[in-house]
Amino acid sequence: MTQDTGLHRRGFLKGAAAGGAAASSIATALPAAAQGGAAPAGAAAAAPAAAPAASGAAGYMFLKPDEAAFVEALVDTMIPADEFSPRGTEVGINIFIDRALADGWGKGDRLYMQGPWRQGHPNQGYQLALTPAQLWRAGIEATNAHCVKAHGRPFDQLTEAQRNAVLADLDAGRVTFEGGLPARVFWGVVYQNVMEGMFSDPIYGGNQDKAGWRMVGFPGVIQNNRNHVVAYRNRRYEADPVSIADMS
Repeated sequence: MTQDTGLHRRGFLKGAAAGGAAASSIATALPAAAQGGAAPAGAAAAAPAAAPAASGAAGYMFLKPDEAAFVEALVDTMIPADEFSPRGTEVGINIFIDRALADGWGKGDRLYMQGPWRQGHPNQGYQLALTPAQLWRAGIEATNAHCVKAHGRPFDQLTEAQRNAVLADLDAGRVTFEGGLPARVFWGVVYQNVMEGMFSDPIYGGNQDKAGWRMVGFPGVIQNNRNHVVAYRNRRYEADPVSIADMS
């Protein structure tokens, strides 16, 4: 993203650790009436399960056409093409997100699903009565509604400057969704998933051509590099990144 928003690429990378914790640091309960018609489901703090391996096709398994347009615009705005890496869709972050939402993580397979849904404390982690997939679907709809109200168009049809401004407002907590969905929780999950799609192993759909790893100098599969730890202590280790698929 551009420097004007405070969420440009350098800030994205510097805030990666904070972004990973964002989704679990905000606790809230969402009334069933605010779920936009989604079936009530439970969720509690848990590490997301890995997304399934992406197929060679770029077809979507979970995202509907309007949702896919939103996600594509989102990842290209957060990860624009520049001297560091290709844009987000070329890295495959949209595919990573779609596969994760279609898989067990998106369905909340590793989350507590029984309730009761009460106002929680931040140290209790994720407290919404929504699975990650339901949260993304409701969040996309709510963000598009906010964009239509503020700019007259859904997110993917806004100018680059307008998209940057919307994301900056989400990040700063200046957006309130109608219906009760907490915008900050949605943004926290979005930020975390984009970060995961940028830096996860390419077998999960994102980080294509290991673009994220090459950008930060990560050599890939750690087990494959263990013999170099002593020899390169206190020295920069440069090597072509190795992924899980490369080891098979």
